[in-house]
Amino acid sequence: MLNPTPTAKTLTHRQYRRREHTLAFFLLLPTIIVFAVFMFWPVIYTFYLSFLKWNMISPNKVFVAWKNYRKVVNSPEFILVLKNTVFYLLLFIIINVAVPYFISYCITFLIKKLKQFYKVAIFVPSLISLVVGGLIMSWIWNSVAGPLATIWSYFGMKFPNWTTTSGLVIVVIALVVSWKMFGYNLIVLVSAIDSVPMELIETARLEKTPNIEIFFKIVLPLTSASGIYTLIISMVWGLQWSYTPLNILTAGGPNNASTNIIFEVYEKAFSIFNVGEASALAVIALFLFIVFLILELKFVEKGVYYEN
Repeated sequence: MLNPTPTAKTLTHRQYRRREHTLAFFLLLPTIIVFAVFMFWPVIYTFYLSFLKWNMISPNKVFVAWKNYRKVVNSPEFILVLKNTVFYLLLFIIINVAVPYFISYCITFLIKKLKQFYKVAIFVPSLISLVVGGLIMSWIWNSVAGPLATIWSYFGMKFPNWTTTSGLVIVVIALVVSWKMFGYNLIVLVSAIDSVPMELIETARLEKTPNIEIFFKIVLPLTSASGIYTLIISMVWGLQWSYTPLNILTAGGPNNASTNIIFEVYEKAFSIFNVGEASALAVIALFLFIVFLILELKFVEKGVYYEN
């Protein structure tokens, strides 16, 4: 007589764990394959291309070792591109993390009426495409006939031409991309702040604690997990989405004053077809992201509060 198939109760602990691990592996296998094809392989291939001289057309690829990296790092615009990227990221984080945090706190605990209206009104612009947002922002900041220029003229001042002002052009690009992302971050942070126990807020108010202290000592620590999520996603999406307004409004000008590292990679690869240097710059950008992530894990993540 054949023995019945063993159940989980009759299996030894080691056999049961091996069986569970095998099942988990096969359940994750489709996701692993997708990641390998669409994420890991492109990164590996980009790293491979960074050691070659290739114009994307010729069938011949010339191995040049580290020459592409040296050429990129020693180029006169490299430091400017890095400065623009860091300035853009800092500005973007302030606009899309710090400001939504404060507004979310105000909507949740300070505003008594029309809360849903404010949430919808702030979120709706995130549904507008970056192309449309860029054109609208270009009209708003028009130095001749835009609404800001009109307001400036009432005070007898001339509104600056943002397309030729190095610092201002990055601000406008950051505002265009922020228009797209601000509402999403606000909804995430409002949901997190809504979960803060109201008893803590009421107790603090009974003790006449200022709202600013309630925010920094109660709300911010208890919602830090959502805050770190919005921080990371803002850095990633902020650079990814910056290409569209840059291409439409400034094309990286004036004199590379608005160019960031993502736009420079695209220009090198698909405008001048220098795939080797573009790949080297992309690898450098990936390395910088890894450095930012390590710093975030070391100095920010350890202070994050997780409820469970």
